[in-house]
Amino acid sequence: MTQNALAELLAGWLPAQRWFAGSGATVRQIGLSSDVMLADGDPELRHLIADVWIGEEKVSYQVPVGIRAELPPFLNSAAIGRLPDGRMAYDGARDPALASVLLRGICEQRQAGPLRFVRAPDAVIDAAAPARALPALASNTSIVFGERVILKVLRRPFTGHHPDLEVPAALARMGSCLVAAPRGWIEMPGSGQIADVQDQVAEPEPVVLAILSDFFANASDGWSLATASVDEAGPGFAGQAGELGQATARMHAEMAAAFGTSVLSVYAVKDLTDAMTTELRRAIRIVPKLNEYAAGIRDCYAALAEPDTQVPVQRIHGDYHLAQVLHTGQGWVVLDFEGEPSVPLARRRAFAPALRDVAGMLRSFDYAGRHQALRHPEDRELQYRSVRWVRECQDAFSTGYAKVAGTDPAASGPLLRALVLQKAVYEAVYEASHRPDWLPIPLAAIAEASR
Repeated sequence: MTQNALAELLAGWLPAQRWFAGSGATVRQIGLSSDVMLADGDPELRHLIADVWIGEEKVSYQVPVGIRAELPPFLNSAAIGRLPDGRMAYDGARDPALASVLLRGICEQRQAGPLRFVRAPDAVIDAAAPARALPALASNTSIVFGERVILKVLRRPFTGHHPDLEVPAALARMGSCLVAAPRGWIEMPGSGQIADVQDQVAEPEPVVLAILSDFFANASDGWSLATASVDEAGPGFAGQAGELGQATARMHAEMAAAFGTSVLSVYAVKDLTDAMTTELRRAIRIVPKLNEYAAGIRDCYAALAEPDTQVPVQRIHGDYHLAQVLHTGQGWVVLDFEGEPSVPLARRRAFAPALRDVAGMLRSFDYAGRHQALRHPEDRELQYRSVRWVRECQDAFSTGYAKVAGTDPAASGPLLRALVLQKAVYEAVYEASHRPDWLPIPLAAIAEASR
């Protein structure tokens, strides 16, 4: 069987996947830069790195391909296509039998071609734990083993230290209970040479392919808890929001201790405000309604350029919202430190204002409340209750954050307001492109905040 046959099948299958960049785009060319046999027989498992060209842009994807003589019914939805020899190729990450090959590789610290399977020091892993794939997400495929650990398969791997491994590992080493501790990972060498601090040629940085972490089987995600509480006439979500604020401040303190801090120079602040203004200008082309609020937004951004404005920066989560946190019954746990998968790793690992995470969570509370009200526009009581719910949760979160950090985010001057508006502008573009029915949510917030 040739690589060409697999590449041709992938050319038709990849654009239909949720994690494929450029939905609806036509693949101009596809090649396999890596093809490693991880299991032979029936089923067979081949680990592929597929390089896809759309126009002049190349994007690489990780595809564990399973091959069987015939697919069992439960794998029909994972089918990629039939090969010239009559066997069926399919997404191997969806097959429990083949997913277990990956787990065993980590347990055994296997080396297969360029693939390196790593078990974290002192990690205890049940190599025989049953596997189940979780529903498809936008950028990754996740597999749970024995309800104890979860393997996140990164569909769009990049060369460099991956923040979703780097940050939880660093915080777990410090004894943090706020993260899912990594138990292992899969990697391969990156391309190109990296110079070390003595200007000597060092080994290339790795490409992290998958991360095995603790799994919290009985936890509930923040979004589900929050949206359910909007509809209830009970005590609401303010208490949990306050606890989340405290957890967020502890997370920022731990990240500062692990990676350090800095303060933006006057020139860097100017670069920040210029970037915000450029984003707004591009957003208006996509969402013309934003032009009605543009003057107020620009004034808010410009306030950051005042000479006495201090902007402390550090490593942050970068994509912080209610769906990224779990309530375990013993407190909050933060997930998914990888940031936006389409953004280069260097930018995702760069220092940024910690208040950017605060702004993200404040916007997430607003989304939870307005989303529920948007579903039932005729329910005036729900409209009133949702507005009150958002205000109470945002206030409780900020108060909780202040208890740990010592400073109230609401008293941060123009920075938090600018970051909240920047986030809402981003949301408006996203909703206009993907969920137009939700566009009123960020637009309403922008209208209120830019007055």
